[in-house]
Amino acid sequence: MVKKADREEFYRRLAKDRPNPTSDLVYTNTYTLLVAVVLSAQATDVGVNRATKELFKTVDTPEKMIELGEARLKDQIKTIGLFNGKAKNVIALSHILVEMHNSIIPNDQQALEALPGVGRKTANVVRNIAFAEPTIAVDTHIFRVSNRTGLAPGKTPLAVEKKLDKVTPDEFKLYAHHWLILHGRYVCKARRPECQKCSVNALCKFKGKTTL
Repeated sequence: MVKKADREEFYRRLAKDRPNPTSDLVYTNTYTLLVAVVLSAQATDVGVNRATKELFKTVDTPEKMIELGEARLKDQIKTIGLFNGKAKNVIALSHILVEMHNSIIPNDQQALEALPGVGRKTANVVRNIAFAEPTIAVDTHIFRVSNRTGLAPGKTPLAVEKKLDKVTPDEFKLYAHHWLILHGRYVCKARRPECQKCSVNALCKFKGKTTL
């Protein structure tokens, strides 16, 4: 595991790589952010952005999504994996937002997780990006980076999340999610990590580091 004394330097180097990290998902407001994150489950951000590019130009509120309807939404997002179930969830959560939350996305973990298609990871992402909450959403990239580097090893996403919350210095928590996911997506890749260009190589505990 990365030594306590090295954790601050670990994040400092990631922060230097990407001083102003942002999500790769394209959205226009908090509602479209929520929809985009729901659609991104088991799909790529690139694929989601391609499917929602035209959709979000006109459908950017729960009311407009309900008016669009499930059938037409399916047609819009049919290039995304599991689109049938996702369309059903998006319409259902839109109804709940209108009926129970005055069409406003709640900054509340339990309320978000109660929405169809929204789990802990999705709720964490939305609260972090939309409300600047220091939540850390553990996806496959963050799970891999945390275990491979020794920053926050754990057997489950929840275990890794709790470990990251514990070991991440407060000053880095707001953007920790972005730094780790982007590092996993573009540097610490699943099949062949690009260790030779990794800024935290010297701090990483991975025994199978690649070389040029």
